[in-house]
Amino acid sequence: MTRLLDSLPELYRDLLPGFFRQDVPEETKATCSKCAMCKDNAEGAVESVDGVSRFFRPDTKCCTYFPRLPNYLVGALLSDERPELAEGRGRMEARIAGRIGVTPQWVKPPAKFNFLYKNGHQFFGRAASLRCPYYGEQSGGCTIWPYREAVCSTFFCKYVSGADGRKFWMSLKTYLTLTEIQLSRWTALQLLPDYILSGKDRPELNSVPLGVEDLDDAPPPTRVYAELWKEHAGREVEYFRACYQLVRGLTAEGLDKLLGLDGVIELKAVEKLFATSVSPQLPRTLRFNPDATVQWLPDGSVALGAYSDFDAIALPGEAYGLLVEFTGRQPVEAVRHHLREHKQADLSEDILLELYRHRILVEA
Repeated sequence: MTRLLDSLPELYRDLLPGFFRQDVPEETKATCSKCAMCKDNAEGAVESVDGVSRFFRPDTKCCTYFPRLPNYLVGALLSDERPELAEGRGRMEARIAGRIGVTPQWVKPPAKFNFLYKNGHQFFGRAASLRCPYYGEQSGGCTIWPYREAVCSTFFCKYVSGADGRKFWMSLKTYLTLTEIQLSRWTALQLLPDYILSGKDRPELNSVPLGVEDLDDAPPPTRVYAELWKEHAGREVEYFRACYQLVRGLTAEGLDKLLGLDGVIELKAVEKLFATSVSPQLPRTLRFNPDATVQWLPDGSVALGAYSDFDAIALPGEAYGLLVEFTGRQPVEAVRHHLREHKQADLSEDILLELYRHRILVEA
């Protein structure tokens, strides 16, 4: 068990509520250093339950994603002089110098990347062209990991608690994303108020089609960039470091005020889903999920997938005949009694709970 705070950037240690100081189960199925989704490491794993391979490329793993880093985390990285972060700092400095996706609120993906990511199909973990710019090709790890953003802090390819675990981490991502938005807006308001007051932080007001610069991977015109950054143009590194210092000086009470009612609601959702993920209850009545994908394997076993494309379960073939007995018309105990009486077989509560967590069986 590790504290939830230990899975997040250290900057949050004194800012986030007490809930984050409790222990959470380690996601042991998601083995990043020896990627569980790479074929060479996935001994016994089911490659596909629908005819489409889900294995990741070993030179991308799950890092086919371009993070959107808030200004204060960028500043924290640029202020960290540890030698092991030299590569990440250098890459960030190069991105800032390139001016693509660099705003007073974020260092974010280019518009063309967002377009490809939203419109791609079955590319995740498999498209080298969408590999993260901070991915360490030699180490197979992240060059800016201590300052990762909400998505990278909460994504796992597989979850110990199955669908309940994924719901918890997704809710945590929502809470952290709200935190990133509000903190980055607050710091920008202190240092460059026109950016916030003119609505440039509101993407719904600034959505435009891809332009020539976007398509050609070129920076915005000098005039446009200068208008965005005002007196901080050419001094972006100092600006980002100043954002970091502002957040360092903020208190937990200050963050609460910034998050407001939205923060209260999202935190309650996180707490509720956490309780469900660590203490699941088997529903009284279950049925075999009609949306589950079923794939019979050459050795006579059956692969079943439901809540995730990346986390299928392989069971002995005869187990399928037991699962379809769960029709939702009778309580679980009645179905188990029927199986014992008429098929001389049973599925223990632990097995049923695991199948429920994977949503192979669902509440009727």
